Amino acid sequence: MQAFKPVFIKGAARPNDFPADLGREVAVAGRSNSGKSSAINAAVGARKLARVSKTPGRTQMINFFELAEQRRIVDLPGYGFARVPLAMREQWRELVDAYFDGRESLAGMIVTVDIRRGLSELDLAMLALAQGLDVSTVLLLTKVDKLSRGAGAARLRQIEREAPQGTDFTMFSAVNRTGVDEVRMRLAGWLGVGAGS
Repeated sequence: MQAFKPVFIKGAARPNDFPADLGREVAVAGRSNSGKSSAINAAVGARKLARVSKTPGRTQMINFFELAEQRRIVDLPGYGFARVPLAMREQWRELVDAYFDGRESLAGMIVTVDIRRGLSELDLAMLALAQGLDVSTVLLLTKVDKLSRGAGAARLRQIEREAPQGTDFTMFSAVNRTGVDEVRMRLAGWLGVGAGS
């Protein structure tokens, strides 16, 4: 299995702070408290790379992590958390819009959704954005360990009906490791790095 060597590069609060648009990168997006940071950490094999918090809205910049030379994973600010001030939410939206506007190195995208909460309008908008950019995307249904197998299967069927046609799904849990190897292999493929250990 892929042995990434994740290193924090920088947090970007403005488009001018983005690292050079070279190589390949995979963006990770999701609602606040959807398990995005835990998913990143599990997928790259690092316990505390992306900050995990019980306080949603913690990621306030776009954080860039290098997994191999010129191969990055990008942690986008969580969206949809009402307690974050409106001005800050608008700043985040402008920053994320600037990121997606012509980022040539973007090779893939992961959208995290808490399987218990289902798809929000913002999740659907993010999936539509990815389709519009023609970027290969997977919808990561997180926290599947919180549901029984039958309840998880029922939620998956409901989400499949609501998601855009052709959406690719992966059931995921950072707790019991469901889907972790699958996401690692997908990252390796998108980033063009070997899948050997």
